[in-house]
Amino acid sequence: MNDIKLALLGSQGAGKSAVLVRFLTRRFIGEYASNTNSLYHKRLSIDGRQLNLEVFDPCSQSSEARCILEEPVDWADGFVVVYNISDRTSFINAKNILRQIREARVENCKGEMEVPVCLVGNKQDLCHARQVNEDEGRRLAQENRCHFQEVSAAEGYQDIANLFTQLIRQVMDHLKYRADRRRYSGSKSMAKLINNVFGKRRKSV
Repeated sequence: MNDIKLALLGSQGAGKSAVLVRFLTRRFIGEYASNTNSLYHKRLSIDGRQLNLEVFDPCSQSSEARCILEEPVDWADGFVVVYNISDRTSFINAKNILRQIREARVENCKGEMEVPVCLVGNKQDLCHARQVNEDEGRRLAQENRCHFQEVSAAEGYQDIANLFTQLIRQVMDHLKYRADRRRYSGSKSMAKLINNVFGKRRKSV
């Protein structure tokens, strides 16, 4: 059983919790403001593999709230960053969050393949009040080398299910890469140790 840990980040009003609950339960919860951190658990099967999914949903981040971001950055295997397409401020905050994730990962994981991230433009049903063009979201995702998708938590389940499934697949590939890299590094160290030991013996004979 694989354990997958995701963190869900975004501004208040972006609908990040609604996106998550739609994925976990297929239901739409509407808007609510939470000032507490929540950890959700779900068992699921993807590509025949059984998974334990944990999703950390911290209270909403403002652009200045770096301290809120620090905890999930080290904990999570992947990230979902949500903004509201009808609120430009939430898009700017999403940009700041992506930058903070990148900076933290560069400091903590030098030389490691980048952690999987999905940028999500929520509230696609509010196109009449759109303040962020889809091309802007796509461009921001390309700059940060992450997946991008616009969805509506209010209107549909399938798009949200697809984006989480795709992200989880990326996380599984990432974790496999890390494990293979550690094994390769360990085998190289062992080979070097064996070579040193037997090399010295040959010299002394």
